[in-house]
Amino acid sequence: MNTIRSAFRNPPFLTLLLVALVWIVASFTLRGFGAYGHLRYLLELAAVIGIAAAGQTLVILMGGIDLSVGAVITVTAILLPLFSPAWDPTGLVGIAVALAIATGIGLMNGAGAAYLRVPPIIMTLAMATFLQGLLVIVAGGSAVTVSNPAVILLGQARPLGIPAGIILWLVVSIAILLLVHRMPIGARFLALGANPLAARLSGVSVTRNTLMVHTLSGFFAGLAGILVLGMNRQGYVGIGDPYLLTSIAAVVLGGTSILGGRGTYAGTIPGAILLVTTTALITVVNASPGWRSIMFGTLILALLLVSGREARR
Repeated sequence: MNTIRSAFRNPPFLTLLLVALVWIVASFTLRGFGAYGHLRYLLELAAVIGIAAAGQTLVILMGGIDLSVGAVITVTAILLPLFSPAWDPTGLVGIAVALAIATGIGLMNGAGAAYLRVPPIIMTLAMATFLQGLLVIVAGGSAVTVSNPAVILLGQARPLGIPAGIILWLVVSIAILLLVHRMPIGARFLALGANPLAARLSGVSVTRNTLMVHTLSGFFAGLAGILVLGMNRQGYVGIGDPYLLTSIAAVVLGGTSILGGRGTYAGTIPGAILLVTTTALITVVNASPGWRSIMFGTLILALLLVSGREARR
């Protein structure tokens, strides 16, 4: 009985249970919703949010928020086709350059937060604003078509019937879970998020860990940008905008404290799936974008209230 009671007090479990209930009900009430192809498509869409939210989870665990995620996704999707040289038939050089740029942006975010003492939310907001202006100058309103074979393969390949994006998300998920829960660095992230002063007094470097979480966030946002580019076959200004709030919402829906120090990527995974599923259901009933935002906000607020209540116990 105590095990069952504790399970229902576990935010990641509650989010996963809610996803399962929604899928079961929708499969019986909406024709075609429960088909394997449709559920696979939902997971493929959730993979982009989940990968972008991987770095966001780390930043939030340390008590920050990365508001540059959407801009970094857009930067990657636009610049990668421009840095894919004709002499590289594999397309891996373009991917490496794009990831290096995204990682470098994350590093600059971390440097601003660590050395200049700019709050992460302000630093990343300023970076996002700068990048958006730069992209308008570079790309204007035109879309950039991708011809990079590796990117196209990532977005379109289905080994054993499973989209490559889902496989990539699985790899990222395992890596993040091991990082947070099985490696000393994960414990340092959680310690700094829970009590920065106590962590500093115990010898944990705020500067080094701040640099690391933001650098990782930039890397995973870049990885999500490559996946988005492969799935859409083109990049354009604003392509990453929808993933800013959804990357934060997935983390919050998964039970990670927005104040840091408590949470797990195991909750972010069903959080991303829940967001995509909700979007699909709203699309089926032809709800307007306004109602979509209202429902997202209601979901996030409800789970915030639940997690806040559990934290006070």
